[in-house]
Amino acid sequence: MKSRHLLTTVIVAAGVLAVSSPAMATNGYFTHGVGTQSKGMAGAGVGSNSDMGAIMSASNPALGAFVSDKWEIGLSVFSPRRSYSAGPSQLNGGFIDLGGCSPTNPELCLPSHTITQGTIDSSSEYFPIPYVAKNWSLANDGNITFAFYGRGGMNTDWDDSNASATGYLCGPPNSDGSPPTGQGPYCAGVAGVNLSQAFLALNYSAKVGDNFAFGIGPVLAFQMFEAKGVSPTFVPITQTFAASGGTELPSSLSDNGDDTSFGYGLALGLWWGITDRVSVGLAYQSEMEMDEFDKYSDLFAESGGFNIPSSLKFGLSVLATEALRINFDIDHTTYSDIKSIANPMVNMTGCPTLPLGGTDLESCLGGNNGAGFGWEDMTTYKLGFEWASDERNIWRFGYSYGEQPIQSADVLFNILAPGVMEQHVTFGYTRMRENGGAWNFSFMYAPENTVSGPSFFDPTQTIDLKMSQLEFEVSFRF
Repeated sequence: MKSRHLLTTVIVAAGVLAVSSPAMATNGYFTHGVGTQSKGMAGAGVGSNSDMGAIMSASNPALGAFVSDKWEIGLSVFSPRRSYSAGPSQLNGGFIDLGGCSPTNPELCLPSHTITQGTIDSSSEYFPIPYVAKNWSLANDGNITFAFYGRGGMNTDWDDSNASATGYLCGPPNSDGSPPTGQGPYCAGVAGVNLSQAFLALNYSAKVGDNFAFGIGPVLAFQMFEAKGVSPTFVPITQTFAASGGTELPSSLSDNGDDTSFGYGLALGLWWGITDRVSVGLAYQSEMEMDEFDKYSDLFAESGGFNIPSSLKFGLSVLATEALRINFDIDHTTYSDIKSIANPMVNMTGCPTLPLGGTDLESCLGGNNGAGFGWEDMTTYKLGFEWASDERNIWRFGYSYGEQPIQSADVLFNILAPGVMEQHVTFGYTRMRENGGAWNFSFMYAPENTVSGPSFFDPTQTIDLKMSQLEFEVSFRF
């Protein structure tokens, strides 16, 4: 699938910019909103016809019909604070007894993997995320809106200086037969992932009468991914290793540097003015078909597949007074359609190289049923307030909640991708300029949330994933 030369040419520049701004985003691995003004309201505004800049077409393509013909450039500084904690273990890297584990019954002995007890902090804490957008009004009352933005990604960087693990999945036994110990959570030193995503949208929008608008357009995407420190723990569970009968080590599992992926999708949007003060919006972005990550075909399901999930958004906007607008949005992301994200770790038990009687090569890492992060779909509810204190000053406040997508049984793999955030509290401010331009500011705080569960390879050990987040964004319309 690496033959999309035109697509590569169009968005490679955007991709180069995006790779400098990886981040662990907030609703799963997506940001809580797009555009400074919307972010000031916790990402709400899909149903609003107030002019929140050309970047709002990325949330609802129909809103391009209501924005001014101006450029908008924005930059956020995103700061996630992440850690994982490993509790005590009764196995300490030995074997899980499947019902009669002994030297004469090795098929009933499942090697455990025990992470050293303690708390480890991710060392990467600050990330810049840019965006740029522009609207052009056409002679037929239509509009063309361009938007380039970063919306999704994940980044973890677990130092190996005080992180280690013990177990027979770490390598050959010690001389006395005891399980070996390796640095990092997976016995391969510094561990983590770096996923960057950039989007380029070009939408057409138009009004139909006074009370209806629509928008449609293609969305191009660029991804860059790197994984570190995943082997040797997961080597025996790869499709390459299992298919060879244990004679071939996987070459596309970990520590292969950056790999890139290009793809595309379609965005649709509607807006309906029910009354002069009440309006609704509906927006849909299709699943984005992406090239595989060939360098990590032994890690991700479907031989490196990592499509971008579809999303559906609904927004209600009420102009309560001439100065106060209230926005309520519902945002649903279908992580469950993407196997590399949704497949649970328990799928590994079907891999023939685990002593559980598995016979399905597709259940090994890299197979169609290979383990992912076990994420469920995520629905987020957003409430935002926009208050104009006078003609030049606009204040915004917002709150959002969405149940995080990680299941407790999958915490071991999600050390790489701890997308555990659920709540966001936001503030925003706009200072209008006399020429119609504006300075916009937003601030987001996501209070700490924790997901706990038993380690997949050591069920006597509990792993806690913790995260809190801050973000400050500024943009200029001119």
